[in-house]
Amino acid sequence: MSPNVWIRAGIVIIYGSSIDANAHKHHAIQVVWPKEGDCCEFNGESLSSPLIIDSNVEHQLQLDEGWILLVEPSSVLGVTLSERLNGLPFHILDTLEAYSDLAQFSVSDEVNELLSPLFKALILPTQSLLFNESQVSDERIKKLIVELHECLDGDCIKPTHWRASEVAESLALSEGRFLHLFTQEIGVPWRPYLLWCRMICAVNSILKGESATHAAYQAGFSDSAHLSRTFKNTFGITIRQANSIFQLKKRG
Repeated sequence: MSPNVWIRAGIVIIYGSSIDANAHKHHAIQVVWPKEGDCCEFNGESLSSPLIIDSNVEHQLQLDEGWILLVEPSSVLGVTLSERLNGLPFHILDTLEAYSDLAQFSVSDEVNELLSPLFKALILPTQSLLFNESQVSDERIKKLIVELHECLDGDCIKPTHWRASEVAESLALSEGRFLHLFTQEIGVPWRPYLLWCRMICAVNSILKGESATHAAYQAGFSDSAHLSRTFKNTFGITIRQANSIFQLKKRG
């Protein structure tokens, strides 16, 4: 089957099959939920229950079919998952069975409903899964997100245009107050949010046929090697591997 992919700043969600990775580690906290009856191997051992893997923990994963979530550790969701790990490198959930219903994916918002049993088992609010602009109550932050998304869809997202001090000044806030308010409203701190946006911007540029060098420059990375290192350190896969996944089906 083709993978279904939902991309937001702070979280990447993939439902796919035949996912096989060499031993690796990455910045994102990873959640794995295998489909019922399908094989999932973690570090050479078979399992059927969902699994949380902490940030920067080396692991090897083989998944015949199921869900994979890659979560920014500093986000509200990431911090909650880290608390569930309680200092352990990984945690296997015994309270939830494997995913048994291969639903029809038609709109991206369905992912909240589809993953609600997983979040219930994790004792997490389902609404924290995907960021939704309609949930932002502060008009200043809402306007900022609109401007940032316009930049994402345009030609430039260079980080020099989005320095926290300058953004805060434009909103008539102190830098400290802005950083606190942004995290409170969005659930992801400003700097990692912006970095994830820049990586998504670069991937989108590559999907449009631009070279990795141009994509890196457009998103504010020094060169394609810098982009590649940052991307792999965050997600555990290369830009080329991501390109092959996102090219099949991209949601979000």
